[in-house]
Amino acid sequence: MSEKGLAAAPRVVHVSAASADYDVTVGAGVLSELGRIARSAAGGARCCVVSETNVAPLYADAAEASLAGAGYSVAERVVFAAGEQSKRLATLGEILEALAERELTRADVVVALGGGVTGDMAGLAAALYLRGVAVVQVPTSLLAMVDSSVGGKTAVDLAAGKNLAGAFWQPAAVVADVRCLASVSPELFRDSCGEVIKHAVLADAALLDELIARPITADQLDEARLADVVARNVAIKRDVVDADERESGVRQTLNLGHTIGHAIEAASDFTLGHGSCVAAGLCMMARASARRGWCSDETAGRVEACVAAHGLPTGSELGADVLMRYMAHDKKRRGDGVNVVVPAEVGRCEVRRVSLDELAELVALGR
Repeated sequence: MSEKGLAAAPRVVHVSAASADYDVTVGAGVLSELGRIARSAAGGARCCVVSETNVAPLYADAAEASLAGAGYSVAERVVFAAGEQSKRLATLGEILEALAERELTRADVVVALGGGVTGDMAGLAAALYLRGVAVVQVPTSLLAMVDSSVGGKTAVDLAAGKNLAGAFWQPAAVVADVRCLASVSPELFRDSCGEVIKHAVLADAALLDELIARPITADQLDEARLADVVARNVAIKRDVVDADERESGVRQTLNLGHTIGHAIEAASDFTLGHGSCVAAGLCMMARASARRGWCSDETAGRVEACVAAHGLPTGSELGADVLMRYMAHDKKRRGDGVNVVVPAEVGRCEVRRVSLDELAELVALGR
């Protein structure tokens, strides 16, 4: 980021899910407040930071210092290899064994420090360890800040597809320090914009127009605007999670772009970024929806314009047959059909039930 901008008070977005209430604190420098926030939200005597090999050297010392300053006894941190390839049952087992070795109790706290993979792995470990201990999410990537750290969905990947084994486990608190994004590579930052664009298409037409006019990039963004964008995204997701915690209704709309996007991601053996795959899936579904008459060409065009403005892919060269092999294992499948999310207009999306044959047709139309 080229400018820090004027220091602003942190933004706090309150989440009221059916199973838990918690605050998401967004701002510049709020990592130093982690201990105070965790103490207020989760209590406990001991804590353990779970992170990965890229993030831990950058932020684990600061996180643990804040936690110790708030009175926590900080156990030896748990660090696993960075990357989507670690989002497996084997890594989950290693984390659980490490928590047991550190003798954490049900009164203690797991701190998930990192991007979406860390949030998923540490969150799921917290859900399983002793049948559930508190977790505080500390996202350090844009993707994790605007999406995966909020809402309580935790999962690991299986050979058949992404996020096929998991649990709903709401955090006790989320602390999103936008200054952590200064260490994110431009490529990863750009990839994360896929979820930001998805939220705008889903529920904030004004935000989409702002993003088209002024794309967010890692090197041309002040902290104040970044904190505003993150907080607006969190509020969008909060509204959906509050209404439907376990994805039985409206929360399915958060899967906009994901049915095709997850297939693209899995077909690449998870070498392509999640946000880039979501962006491609979003554009493909928007084009298919326009061709089916579910939305206007203008709506599809605005979606594609925003994705292109951020340097993200607007489609995939993979054939419908290849993508369908992975979509057949999608966790949203019910029998011989799949619920897909389609844009009716910018700011309003619909869930439509389609057969697998119809889904293949949509993929072909969107390519």
